[in-house]
Amino acid sequence: MAIDKSRIREFPPISITINGDDGGELLIGATRHPVPGADETEVRRGLLGLVVAHARTGGSPVRVTTRDQEGIGVLLVSPEGEIEEEYSESLEDMLEPVPAGTALPKPNTPAHEEEMPATIPAATSPDTAPDAASDSFDSIVKNLEEPAPGQPAQGPSPAEAADPQAAAAPPASAPAPACATAPTRAPAPEGLPSRKSLRDSTSFLAVQNNIEPARKGWQGKVNSFGLSLAPGAAELAERADEHLVARIYSGPRTIAVVNQKGGASKTPTTICLAAVFGRAGGSVLAWDNNETTGSLPWRVERGDHASSALNVLARSSRLLSDTARAADINAFVHRQTADKYDALFSDQDIDGEHEISADEVDVLHAVASKYFNVVLMDSGNNHRAANWRQMIRHTDQLVVSTTTVEDRVEGARLTLQGLAGRDERTAQLAANAVVIVSQEQPGHEKLARLHAEKFRQYVRAVHVIPFDPALKDGVIHFGALRAVTQRAWLAAAASIAKGL
Repeated sequence: MAIDKSRIREFPPISITINGDDGGELLIGATRHPVPGADETEVRRGLLGLVVAHARTGGSPVRVTTRDQEGIGVLLVSPEGEIEEEYSESLEDMLEPVPAGTALPKPNTPAHEEEMPATIPAATSPDTAPDAASDSFDSIVKNLEEPAPGQPAQGPSPAEAADPQAAAAPPASAPAPACATAPTRAPAPEGLPSRKSLRDSTSFLAVQNNIEPARKGWQGKVNSFGLSLAPGAAELAERADEHLVARIYSGPRTIAVVNQKGGASKTPTTICLAAVFGRAGGSVLAWDNNETTGSLPWRVERGDHASSALNVLARSSRLLSDTARAADINAFVHRQTADKYDALFSDQDIDGEHEISADEVDVLHAVASKYFNVVLMDSGNNHRAANWRQMIRHTDQLVVSTTTVEDRVEGARLTLQGLAGRDERTAQLAANAVVIVSQEQPGHEKLARLHAEKFRQYVRAVHVIPFDPALKDGVIHFGALRAVTQRAWLAAAASIAKGL
């Protein structure tokens, strides 16, 4: 069965170099895999066995460029062990002059018509696949050395060999190329070679994306013994999400976490997203935008001071002045040492009477935007409050948080519906929102997926966060979460980053 070329993975590029009895090398992207061997057959066996394993890991066929002492070629290798030759050329053919009038094969076309597929049986152990691979590879090389039936031998005729100049000269009766009659630039002065226009030149730099060897999965475990296997699909997807989250923006970006129903996991969502962005290297602030007393200070580390948003308002003129220093903000925010973000508390005075106004949100946001690249705003439950509405005016990306409890899910829907009907800008925020469904209890996996599906038709992305005891009570440390929970938060943060 022919290999489906539409499924071939072109990246990373793969090449094999065989140095006879001196061993060989497999190059996957920028990762080199030297393969020693007692003889050339053993080297071929090891190289092709690694290629089959790589194709099997990715789940799709790959294209391999081969080079040995006989010539060059291109092979297609499937995860099932099928091998097809796509192109080949011997060194003799590359070095001999082409006789005049000989039709040249098209690029990427085999020099003979007959296909030579070979199949490697599915290996039950690492020792079985390379043996079959070696036999298939040897049969292909043997066929490359023999001319196809009916194909004229390459090389000059006896008369041409006696007179090389005659062989190089075109026949007198040969018609002029069709392009000869087309308008061309003026010929070069006699004795000088014609030159192309430098305006039409392209870059000489090789396009190559060097990929770090696998750190996770079975490939990462194997690499711990000194190999350099490429990462699998799951690790590549994780790295792509990490790359999105680690971007530094040209200006500050504001993310609002909302749900007009209490107990909807807004604060844990704000904290975990801030930790993902902070650990990625950004300058990140988690801001408790409650009009009175919010719960963010209860779930994060406290600094060696008791400052809150009210203290920032009192010193805002100084903090916004041209003479302010970057470190001045440290007296007002609470550093999360392991998760590498800062927290701005709401007023924690139980006897206080101050409520944050819309104008004060503007001042606080101006300060936050001056000192931080990413600002995550935790919010209260009163979607009619002035500070809540002003937060929405500063929002670049809306995040709607809910749990698997039914009334929290309904609160998320009503929050989105209210924003969708307010004005054109808030409607766009709602349509571009990211909904995060956190499992309230163990065993809520199916319920969480059911609620998530309800939102998918209305928003840009929906993510489910598994239940994790480390999120239930106390100070939240991202490193204390289970690996699957951390991965889920990374995926959610990557979706949010796409909207920034």
